Amino acid sequence: MTIQRAIRIIAGSFIMLSVILASIYNGVDLSRPTWLWFTLFVGANLFQSGITRWCLMEQILKKLGMKPCCDRA
Repeated sequence: MTIQRAIRIIAGSFIMLSVILASIYNGVDLSRPTWLWFTLFVGANLFQSGITRWCLMEQILKKLGMKPCCDRA
């Protein structure tokens, strides 16, 4: 698995988890978006990495030994 694919999987999982937690703990009351702040954080990081081409999760996965999609010579 490549870093880019892992980042997409991790980001998608975090977003789904935060929405599930928001629905469990807030019920239908969307006036208290406690867990939705986590969704906003993940979305903001995705937006920022799309603009700057820098991603903290990518750096973490590189340090854990995961390989990028393409080896550059």
